Amino acid sequence: MVFALTVLTTSVAPLRAEERASIVRVPPAYPEMAKRMHITGTVKVVVTVDAAGSVLRAESDSGNKMLAPAAIDAVKHWKFAPGDGNATVVVQVNFGL
Repeated sequence: MVFALTVLTTSVAPLRAEERASIVRVPPAYPEMAKRMHITGTVKVVVTVDAAGSVLRAESDSGNKMLAPAAIDAVKHWKFAPGDGNATVVVQVNFGL
């Protein structure tokens, strides 16, 4: 009986930060200059997400400086799974031609 209660508690518990999956992703607008210069790559974005799953803050952690603003702008429009309070999530935004 205790085992069943534990399983039930685990299944309804709020998600931890590492489990806050994105549920709505807005694709980035590829910067025109980067396209012309054939710049590709991945931008790592650190995102602060509130309990409802909305993005509070996003900033680039690594990646091409020409691609970073487009990645940040896109991620600010993403929606994440709800969880228990604010969380920090790291996402990667890929740019390829």
